[in-house]
Amino acid sequence: MFNVNIRTATAKDVAALASLACELGYPTTADEMSVRLAPLLNDADHAILMSVDDDVLGWIHVCVVPSLETTPFAEIRGLVVTAAHRSRGIGARLVEAAEAWARDRALPRIRVRSNILRERTHAFYERLGYETTKAQKVFDKSL
Repeated sequence: MFNVNIRTATAKDVAALASLACELGYPTTADEMSVRLAPLLNDADHAILMSVDDDVLGWIHVCVVPSLETTPFAEIRGLVVTAAHRSRGIGARLVEAAEAWARDRALPRIRVRSNILRERTHAFYERLGYETTKAQKVFDKSL
């Protein structure tokens, strides 16, 4: 397993966060990331954790999901490791850190959603003990 440090993201990390969001398939500029990141950094119900050595190797965004229909739970909103460092245990370490964050908040479970096309990602989460509990469609409407 690759030895890395996990730390909380700061406003100074916007360029690295944006670059990795692009690798995840979500083209993002540093300015766009700055606007998205700012409210999350000040919200105790969100954490953006980063894997770093001399460079940023990956990030994970986890948050509390309050709901009328269920007890609040944690959800992994995004996870990415730079292509050059995948398959070295970095993603697993980030997921462990997100799970610890959720446990610290006494949340009973953690969920992650993954595009049906990301079969390698599905296998990754299954290796970590995650189970598919449902399949659904996502509907968007531009406003």
